[in-house]
Amino acid sequence: MSSEAKNLEAIVRAVEQHDRTCEYPATAVRMNPFEVERLGWDTIRGLPIHPEERIATGRFEVVCAGDDSLLEEEEVVEAVAPQELVPVQVPSRP
Repeated sequence: MSSEAKNLEAIVRAVEQHDRTCEYPATAVRMNPFEVERLGWDTIRGLPIHPEERIATGRFEVVCAGDDSLLEEEEVVEAVAPQELVPVQVPSRP
């Protein structure tokens, strides 16, 4: 089995393990930039791969939707103000 296939198998098993045991789904995989470039992958099982300098080569990290560090990466959107309600008088019936 090639090293690429072994890496893929290990990452897929880790993501599946995470999703079975955590209430929050996996949202990404972090790997050393060298590994990301060497493997040439953009995604694994639909999850984006993010290069991360602090992760050693030969290692990876499954990113959890419940991870507090994701709060920095959240997209900020502008809320739409609710419409003003105007009372309507309904004619009374005789």
